[in-house]
Amino acid sequence: MGSLEKLTTKQGDILFLLAVDSVSMICANAIYYYFRIQSGLFRVMTVPDFWGPVVLLSVFFMFLFWFWGLYKFTYLSSRLDEVIAVLKVVSLGVFILFFAIFFDDATSGRIPHLRLFIIFYWCIIVLFVSISRVGLRTLQKQLLMRGIGLRNVIIVGSGERARSVYDLAKKYRSLGYEPMGFVGVKQSERDADLPAPLLSSASDLNETIEKYQAKEVIVALEENEKENLYSIISSINGADASIKIVPDLYDSIAGQARTSQLYGFPLIDVVPQLMQQWQVVTKRLIDILVSGIAVVVGLPLWIIVAAAIRIESRGPVIYKQVRVGKDQKSFTLYKFRSMYVDAEKQTGPVWASKNDPRVTRIGRILRRSHLDETPQFLNVLKGEMSLVGPRPERPYFVDKLAVEIPLYKRRSKVQPGLTGLARVKYKYDESIEDVKIDLQYDLYYIENMSLRLDFQILFWTIFHVLLGKGHT
Repeated sequence: MGSLEKLTTKQGDILFLLAVDSVSMICANAIYYYFRIQSGLFRVMTVPDFWGPVVLLSVFFMFLFWFWGLYKFTYLSSRLDEVIAVLKVVSLGVFILFFAIFFDDATSGRIPHLRLFIIFYWCIIVLFVSISRVGLRTLQKQLLMRGIGLRNVIIVGSGERARSVYDLAKKYRSLGYEPMGFVGVKQSERDADLPAPLLSSASDLNETIEKYQAKEVIVALEENEKENLYSIISSINGADASIKIVPDLYDSIAGQARTSQLYGFPLIDVVPQLMQQWQVVTKRLIDILVSGIAVVVGLPLWIIVAAAIRIESRGPVIYKQVRVGKDQKSFTLYKFRSMYVDAEKQTGPVWASKNDPRVTRIGRILRRSHLDETPQFLNVLKGEMSLVGPRPERPYFVDKLAVEIPLYKRRSKVQPGLTGLARVKYKYDESIEDVKIDLQYDLYYIENMSLRLDFQILFWTIFHVLLGKGHT
């Protein structure tokens, strides 16, 4: 049973799914090969190799599955959804193959009517992959019903809604939930009337998640507890657990949710990223391409800037500063130095202000033209940043602002950016009120993440730079 439990972990699910797809592809290609080559029903000029095309085609389709997010194994998706997703991606793959064969026929002069065999190939790939995936999904649900592979879940709340969620999770085991107990909203709550232990209060939620290794938190508050929602979600942001809330609280966190259901009991997923897998991959490829070109093309200008900085004031040309990136991981951010050395020696960490006396003359030019930020293309190349995303902040300010502003740490659930919606729509942060406004832009970006929005922000950034709207 231990080995079966390993297969139902997140990593095990994906590896098992890859293995099942591999076997399905090989079987489908073997049957097509026999039908087309070995059956004797069709004239064959030469007998092609078997394993070479089979391996290439299998890798091709599995790449498409990964690119379109079919290896994000989710417990709540239905078997019908699985078949529809397979149908879409296989159709795309066959469509690509059709035109590849068409081009090959046109250049080689072969008879094109053989392209009709690709329809049969499409049918057999869809059939085999769909059957195997539906079978795997059925097996998984059977294992979950026996208690194998369940994810630990904590329910926040102790009222009627919280009890209803607990009862449904225990009744429908195939959802994959193993409720560990309840977390009370108030310190004085007791577990006398609860069907499971009261694990802690909401103030200790992060520690409770870590203690019970919970992978999911379901927030099920009563109407009179709504005011606690922001602080609860904010406290969970540092933990490695997904968040779901009861839907009638949607108006309290408008613009940050995705709907799912618990056997007819609606829930809302509070998710950090809504981009599909293919968009995530494309976004990263664009980051690498653009930042690579920027580094190569901008190198001569960087040399001139470095010389100007060195001539005006003593100190390093490149200023390095620790910033908080995705998932609260720290990284070293690079900038051209625009201030005098030890600018914060007397004051400690403070935000830059307009006409800041700590900024050098060259620094003012660099800031207005945004040239001081161009070394951050190196951070983008390293994968620590993206071209577009929330502005990375220093750990000192992150810790300070997380206490004062609910949901602030949600910004770290996505890759920080060289530019962002807040950067082109609002000014630089000079006060706590500025940060609150920036946060609204950042949360809007997280909710609506897409390549289209990224391109819009990049377009606005170009005009922003050309108009010289940088901070001085």
